[in-house]
Amino acid sequence: MRTLIVHAHPEPRSLNGALKDIAVTTLREAGHEVQVSDLYAMRWKPTVDADDFGGVRGPLRVPADSGRAYDTGTLTADIAAEQEKLRWADIVIFQFPLWWYSMPAILKGWVDRVFTYHFAYGVGEHSDTRYGDRYGEGTLAGKRAMLSVTVGGRESHYTDRGINGPIDDLLFPIQHGIFYYPGMDVLPPFVTYGTDRLSPDDFTDTAKAWEQRLLSIEQTDPIAFRTQNGGDYEMPALRLREGLEAKGRTGFGLHVRA
Repeated sequence: MRTLIVHAHPEPRSLNGALKDIAVTTLREAGHEVQVSDLYAMRWKPTVDADDFGGVRGPLRVPADSGRAYDTGTLTADIAAEQEKLRWADIVIFQFPLWWYSMPAILKGWVDRVFTYHFAYGVGEHSDTRYGDRYGEGTLAGKRAMLSVTVGGRESHYTDRGINGPIDDLLFPIQHGIFYYPGMDVLPPFVTYGTDRLSPDDFTDTAKAWEQRLLSIEQTDPIAFRTQNGGDYEMPALRLREGLEAKGRTGFGLHVRA
């Protein structure tokens, strides 16, 4: 198995840094190949601009210009290198702290720049009966993806009745909208809670649990997101057909099969 770890924390000695190191060691010792994109160490540029696409004539249109640059091989070298890592990888792991209910800006910027038109989206037939190859299909289909997220608050804060909302809802835009959109199978996330109060014993337990998740990563069933073109959605409205939802399920949960 070939794994790409995209790591986003500015402190190498942080918990996120330790979890990244554990992943590298565990997977390599199990015989897997590993590459790491350490975004802060790379001084990754997080903002999209015309320079990403070899310059543009006229107003910048990010989807169209990124697709043109991808098709003509004129993306900047840093973007092209990350896209090549994604082609190489069988599984992609995002390692990051949950900051303000989302990923760090540098990681979002990696997605913004690397997931260009025609590479990660904007492919397939677009008609009244099929709206492109996405949500279960697409250019990254056949690959697996997983989040490893550290959270400062307690686990109870991130439940169905918790003050911050369910963790699955908070991670839905990343898991469904970034990974599943271009066709990747998304594994359940590995979430470490209460990181501001993590004791040495807690870290030992977390490290062991993380190692076990990594060693079982090939056998782990993905989240059962509904495919866009599998018949569950009305076309072209792209609304879930009536009667398919599980009892009591609403919101983001509607898009996961029971």
